Amino acid sequence: MRLTRILWAHPIIVVTVLVLVGVLVMDGVRRTSVARWAAVIWVSLVVAWTVARMIRDVLRGRVGLDILAVVAMVATLAVDEYIAALIIVLMLSGGEALEDVAAHRAKRDLTALLDRSPRIAHVLPHPHDTTSDVVVDSPVEDVAIGDVILVRPSEVVPVDGRLLVEAAAFDESSLTGESMPVTRRNGEEVLSGSINGERAVRIRALRRSADSQFQQIVALVHAAEKSRAPVVRVADRFAVPFTAGSLVLAAAAWALSGQPTRFAEVLVLATPCPLLIAAPVAFLAGLSRAAKGGVIMKGGAVLEQLARVRVAAFDKTGTLTRGIPTLAEVRPEPGFSADHVLRLAASAEQYSSHALAAGVRAAALERGLMLARSEDAREIATNGVTAWIENHSVTVGKPAYIAALASGMRRTPLAPGQAAAYVAVDGRFAGSLILADAPRPESSQVIAWLREHGVERIVMLTGDARPTAESIGRAIGISEVQSELLPGEKVHFASQLRPRPVMMVGDGVNDAPVLAAADVGVAMGAKGATAAGDAADVVILVDSLRPVADALAIGRHTLQVALTAIWIGIGLSIGLMLVAMTGIIPAVTGALIQELVDLATILYALRALGRPDLEHRPLAARPEALLPSTGGGRC
Repeated sequence: MRLTRILWAHPIIVVTVLVLVGVLVMDGVRRTSVARWAAVIWVSLVVAWTVARMIRDVLRGRVGLDILAVVAMVATLAVDEYIAALIIVLMLSGGEALEDVAAHRAKRDLTALLDRSPRIAHVLPHPHDTTSDVVVDSPVEDVAIGDVILVRPSEVVPVDGRLLVEAAAFDESSLTGESMPVTRRNGEEVLSGSINGERAVRIRALRRSADSQFQQIVALVHAAEKSRAPVVRVADRFAVPFTAGSLVLAAAAWALSGQPTRFAEVLVLATPCPLLIAAPVAFLAGLSRAAKGGVIMKGGAVLEQLARVRVAAFDKTGTLTRGIPTLAEVRPEPGFSADHVLRLAASAEQYSSHALAAGVRAAALERGLMLARSEDAREIATNGVTAWIENHSVTVGKPAYIAALASGMRRTPLAPGQAAAYVAVDGRFAGSLILADAPRPESSQVIAWLREHGVERIVMLTGDARPTAESIGRAIGISEVQSELLPGEKVHFASQLRPRPVMMVGDGVNDAPVLAAADVGVAMGAKGATAAGDAADVVILVDSLRPVADALAIGRHTLQVALTAIWIGIGLSIGLMLVAMTGIIPAVTGALIQELVDLATILYALRALGRPDLEHRPLAARPEALLPSTGGGRC
């Protein structure tokens, strides 16, 4: 069935095979004249079509290599090698079919997301009745924010939503590359495109389909598929010298032998499929390999730029750090224990939306402390929160606010990058909670890997205060820190960085300008329709710095495979042409040999689907480390 589809998509193959069989039969019954004219007419039609396509490509700014194939067909007809001419036509059309097969294999992981795009959502007609089993099947595009959706076992989540059941497991491997199911709890966000586990769940839609995570990824994949791989430009650089050299060798063979057939015998071995097919297939494979690891690249051009990156610039908050303050220390006052202060504070912080509140709550839960509920809680904007917890008045907030409510209040000394939440219990100062936006655990290893693998300069560009930025820089191994920068100043510094290309890694709306201005912009953990994701060239779907190193390793490996495929094809072609100059390779045999060369280079190009070699792989790929791990060819 698949072979039938391929042949249906490439009718020239079918017609050429039929003509070739007919010509061989007519030759066998001594109808040579009829055979010759049948071959000449069909090959001439193919030549005319190829020339028209070649002119169209030149008008679009692309240097074509089809001239070699055209000259080879014309030359073989001119010296009455019409069977060889038909084999060249078969080689050209068969090369296109081979490209489709190889490209399908190369894009398998890249397009897996498109094949799984949800079409239908099971919407509860009454959003506030979360216990009903009555649903209405609706096109996913019609789901509105606030709708309650039933997701059955093993179904794909249609839109981003908030989980309404106590807990559920989801397979996010196609989004993030994480192979193990991820448990989400009540109130947590569930990403569209993830696969539900073994129990039906309900979620409340947070975004419409077009703005959800899955559709954003689908849009990126579409952009990557439509892009012109940079290896086409790499191949173009070889086009003119290869074409000229081939014609010179063919002309020299003719001049030295005095036989015009020698010109055709040499030229049939110069059909440049390695440049037109093998290299673009390698880049498609690289894009697919990256997508499998949770890294979506907006086109093949990004891969070449990543392979050549010499300077890496990083935002701090949310990139080198988690962007979420975590509890570093509890400093209780006499008469209070650390766990007692933390438990009361976290119970009160359940009713706060302050940036530090989530870190306090998470720390209490990590220590196994049971949070109490309050019958009376209120948040004072920009100051703090007060709650009645187990017959105690508990207040958490800024020092000035606590000092006005509690006796014995005193400020606690803070290191760079730290912040404090102060706690009062029943009008008495109970202690302080020290929080800090600590570096990601993988940051120092990623920075070290970049230095070891040819990135000459690593810089931090941040809007944070200098003491905080330099403290984080020292902790992870970045000595060059530019701090207290506005978004426009970040763009200016990035534009001045040398040597090029420059990769900028960041997240958030304020990073969008500098990501767009860099040679390669990398957005970290983009969720939904973020400005950073729109502006970046690379979007990392996991909340980790590890895929940055993976992306560089894949880019280098892909470019190496593509260039090697080109040189293998050119080397074999030149060697065979030199042999053909002696006259020992007939035109028909040469055309068949060239097809084997094409096949070898295309199979080699698919090596880009594999893991990068050890010297190009990030530390994640090594067991002792902590990190986890189309072109328009026509032949």
